[in-house]
Amino acid sequence: MDLSELRVEIDKVDKQIVELFEKRMDIASQVADYKISTGKKVFDKEREDQKLKAVKELASSEFNKTGVEELFSHLMSMSRKLQYQKLASAGAAGNLPFIQIDSIDKASSRVCYQGAEGSYSEAAMKKYFGDEVNSFHVDTFRDAMAVLEDGSADYAVLPIENSTAGVVSEIYDLLTEYEHYIIGEEIIPIRHCLLGVPGTKLSDIKRVYSHPQSLMQSARFLSEHSEFEQISMKNNAFAARKVAQDKDKSQAAIASALAAKVYGLEILEEGINQADSNSTRFIIVTNRKVFLKDAHKVSICMEIPHEAGSLYHMMSHFIYNNLNMTKIESRPIEDKDWEYRFFIDFEGNLADSAVKNALRGLREEAKMLKILGNY
Repeated sequence: MDLSELRVEIDKVDKQIVELFEKRMDIASQVADYKISTGKKVFDKEREDQKLKAVKELASSEFNKTGVEELFSHLMSMSRKLQYQKLASAGAAGNLPFIQIDSIDKASSRVCYQGAEGSYSEAAMKKYFGDEVNSFHVDTFRDAMAVLEDGSADYAVLPIENSTAGVVSEIYDLLTEYEHYIIGEEIIPIRHCLLGVPGTKLSDIKRVYSHPQSLMQSARFLSEHSEFEQISMKNNAFAARKVAQDKDKSQAAIASALAAKVYGLEILEEGINQADSNSTRFIIVTNRKVFLKDAHKVSICMEIPHEAGSLYHMMSHFIYNNLNMTKIESRPIEDKDWEYRFFIDFEGNLADSAVKNALRGLREEAKMLKILGNY
């Protein structure tokens, strides 16, 4: 046969495949009706594994066995999506354990932030809750989570991502460890300043203190002053406070203009971070399972089977429910070498049927799923 004749034969086979596909999906729809009436789960991994093993043996070569396994893996995934949609349409999508609220009572809330007065965390807190917020600060991110857990604070403000330095990995780990949830976010533009005690000159400086990320964000400026010893601190404001307390002109801090004002320091150089568009995203965390009615972003964390195709099948739940995934990060799972926990942000509200449908599918098929918040 020539190429045109071969293409005609392929078209005939493709037509048959489409007809058989629709017939298979019709049967899957009937399976969904049965599961709705009996309350059975959609995902039956043992049955699917048996099915994949059986259809592989029908193929005549190793190449075709692999192809058949991939093909039927996709077919069964599409069948599950159809069944999840039918369950949702029948009102069997289930209720999520989150309560929708109209607003946060910011006036009577007690809020904590990590760091010290003059930190970017304090600036983010005041931007979100207002200048008159009832607040206090703690030394570490874990301390902030702990005061939420014991009820000393209603909310905590924590940095989770910088536009140039990337994610704050410790925050992701703490979100899985504690039963706390994101209810809001605030983005603060970052403009680092070199601060010293009044009267300090650049030639006086021998040591510069700041958070590791701030040192990294100011790498270009610091490379021009290789004589500066760089010393990491837990927080920029801690660095500013130390310089102010020590009153030593050989010391400087990289922090905000607000920190300079709070601690009575002089701004020696302004805007020393190399990226003009640098900003940090802060999350507002609470120990209550609540979400605002106008929330538009969902954050989840999940662990998936450590096998080929697992992540692809999880991502397909967003595709089939027309949900826009905006971010994915991974973090190593403790005590499991080379296995990872995935953190995903996508657009939607927990009251939306499409979001409920996607989360139901993910919960059935993932080894672990936690909703981190809707905000």
